Amino acid sequence: MERRKVDILCVQETRWKGSKARSIGAGFKLFYYGVDSKRNGVGVVLKEEFVRNVLEVKRVSDRVMSLKLETEGVMLNVVSGYAPQVGCELEEKERFWSELDEVMESIPTGERVVIGADFNGHVGEGNTGDEEVMGKFGVNERNLEGQMVVEFAKRMDMAVVNTYFQKSDLQEWR
Repeated sequence: MERRKVDILCVQETRWKGSKARSIGAGFKLFYYGVDSKRNGVGVVLKEEFVRNVLEVKRVSDRVMSLKLETEGVMLNVVSGYAPQVGCELEEKERFWSELDEVMESIPTGERVVIGADFNGHVGEGNTGDEEVMGKFGVNERNLEGQMVVEFAKRMDMAVVNTYFQKSDLQEWR
């Protein structure tokens, strides 16, 4: 984060049990939530100078959490999510999307939102029919999980931002 000059970072698969905030060195603090040290867990890492601006932390589940901070007069909501992987039960996937929807609906209109998540899906190449929420630079073919991402973006009037720019071959696997 320091080398790349990143001030806020969402992390998934932390695998730390508990609901805490802790300094992790180099001037950064991690807010996290996890219920099992063997799976899942989400977090948000902030540069220490922003920690005093944190107004609220919502730890919804080991797959969804949000952090609200005020910076330069702007309310910013940072949501960290970790969708169930391909092969997980549909019920678990629906629970994740329901939790994410609830978090999004709780954010007042006019506040900014950034979601940093591992959605464990492919939205696919091209954007025919979905131009309002994505660019044409997705990768692979769309799968069920990717379709859920696109539907969420449409419901929330958001965009799948990483599809708006072409990635090098090295970046495509991410």
